[in-house]
Amino acid sequence: MEDVKMAKVKITQIKSKNGASKRQRANLESLGLRKMHQTVEVELTPVTKGMLEKVLHLVKVEEI
Repeated sequence: MEDVKMAKVKITQIKSKNGASKRQRANLESLGLRKMHQTVEVELTPVTKGMLEKVLHLVKVEEI
């Protein structure tokens, strides 16, 4: 197998998860975001891209 380098993104939670659905809260938790203004770096895979689409209104995404 070839080593394919996945793109990395920096995700910051900018809005509260209060009022968000259980599914959106679960996506934030799975992405590693537990507090406001917390930042995490994740590889942009199809799975994480799908999670981001569901919570895009709660986070800020920057490419690294």
